[in-house]
Amino acid sequence: MAYVDGFVLPVPVKNLPAYRRISKKAGKVWREHGALEYRECAGDDLDVAFGVPFPKQLKVKAGETVLFSWIVFKSRAHRDKVNAKVMKDPRMNSMMEPGGIPFDCKRMLYGGFKTIVSL
Repeated sequence: MAYVDGFVLPVPVKNLPAYRRISKKAGKVWREHGALEYRECAGDDLDVAFGVPFPKQLKVKAGETVLFSWIVFKSRAHRDKVNAKVMKDPRMNSMMEPGGIPFDCKRMLYGGFKTIVSL
């Protein structure tokens, strides 16, 4: 079954255009190096009564929204190979320069996940 890297992060709404530009470039790099799917989704319906809403868990500040994103791979081994190539790609280095990242990396939630159901 597929393997997924998932991440959730708060982003200032005013930075969404810059985030989207970087995300589109990063997604192309991941796909070129073998990722099967790359998705970045901006929060739309986050004021929910069930469970713990993302904004509450992330302590979202006024003027921020939540991004929910994932990258799909064939397996964990495939993920490790693809990510190693991505991290060496000079296009990624240029996107990660100080001051160029439109969000606070310290507030990003991230993890690798085994697929247990795929319909």
